[in-house]
Amino acid sequence: MPMRYKRTELAGNIGFSTVIDEKFKTSYIVVRFITALDSKSASANALAISSLSSSSSRYKTLAELNEKLSSLYGAGLTSFAKKRGDVQILGLSASWINNRYAFDGENVTGEMLSLVKECLFSPNAADGAFEADSFKITKKELLDRIDSELNNKRGYALSRAAEIAFHGEPAENPCYGTKETAENVTAEDAYSAYQNILENSQVEIFYVSANEEPVVEKMMTESFAAIRRSPVQVTFRTKSPLRSEPVTESDEFDVRQCKMVMTFKSDSDDIYALKMLNVIFGATPVSKLFFNVREKMSLCYYCASRIMSEKGALMVDSGVERENIEKAKAEIIHQLDEIRKGNVTDEEMQSARLTLDNAVTQVGDTPASYSAWYFERFCDGKIISPEQLFEEYANMTKERVVQAAESLRLDSVYLMLDKEAAE
Repeated sequence: MPMRYKRTELAGNIGFSTVIDEKFKTSYIVVRFITALDSKSASANALAISSLSSSSSRYKTLAELNEKLSSLYGAGLTSFAKKRGDVQILGLSASWINNRYAFDGENVTGEMLSLVKECLFSPNAADGAFEADSFKITKKELLDRIDSELNNKRGYALSRAAEIAFHGEPAENPCYGTKETAENVTAEDAYSAYQNILENSQVEIFYVSANEEPVVEKMMTESFAAIRRSPVQVTFRTKSPLRSEPVTESDEFDVRQCKMVMTFKSDSDDIYALKMLNVIFGATPVSKLFFNVREKMSLCYYCASRIMSEKGALMVDSGVERENIEKAKAEIIHQLDEIRKGNVTDEEMQSARLTLDNAVTQVGDTPASYSAWYFERFCDGKIISPEQLFEEYANMTKERVVQAAESLRLDSVYLMLDKEAAE
């Protein structure tokens, strides 16, 4: 029997989606809370969602929780916080083996659903605050994660480029907030954020398994019905306005290799053409940027593009020597101009289709991949299957790709310069 997808509304701004595929030996559930990305609440939100996966009212420590998960054939429970344009996506997910593979008729699904419900709706908290010791550990983990991202210079350069390109918009903010805001969050602040998340965020729940489990929908319906909700609708796609003139900002770091991130913005609504343009322009080892700027001209250590369709933006990031910055910048713009002029071969179009086809065919390899796929389509505003999306790319014309390229204009440039060379 082929895979079956269905989405229903449990209540206002609470979506419940099921993906049933008989090939899976495991089940997967993820509850995503979607809220506006805000510098004042980002850190508290991230700490709130992390607290839900580290303990609960019954399992007071991470060690106790992990022991329970281990007893359920190594089941998994994790939380995450992500940024998508102007919104912050906070989630709790769990995976476990299907009951038919358990010994002695053990109800693993029932146990895990009970655990997920407890973590979400009965956390390890009292008197308006998360339990102090567990929260302290959770907070240290978030601060360590922020530090690690600061130490990842390529990632940091992309973060700074977003801060500049989307200045004055929610998308300028880091997903976890800053180290300073995270350090200032108390156990009370995080618990208040948790309550706000339950009451005011948009919710999308996905359940992926080999068979239907009506109890999942029933559990979620009843659990959320007990909460007085006033959900705030979010907008997933908000195109960022283009500056009248491109700006350049730079920082100096103790690095050997400079980083350059160029942000282009588009007013096009043809997201499929923009995504295919991105593949041809700089997203693969056979793209124009890789072949020309990196390989042929040796101007960069790496040079790649990435699309942010939710903001109508495309970023090109590169690792480059200081003396090659202007040459690399000019050549990157030249390669985009080549596409604008229609200099895209049939081989490049076909290579892009094959790349996109490969990405599409991997959907369904795991339960989580189905959830990620259909959530992205929900954010795009059009629910289609992987096969239907590939048809979009298979029918893509060179003219649409050229028009997508023509819609892009340079907005800003961020440079991470080597301090040693400056001296």
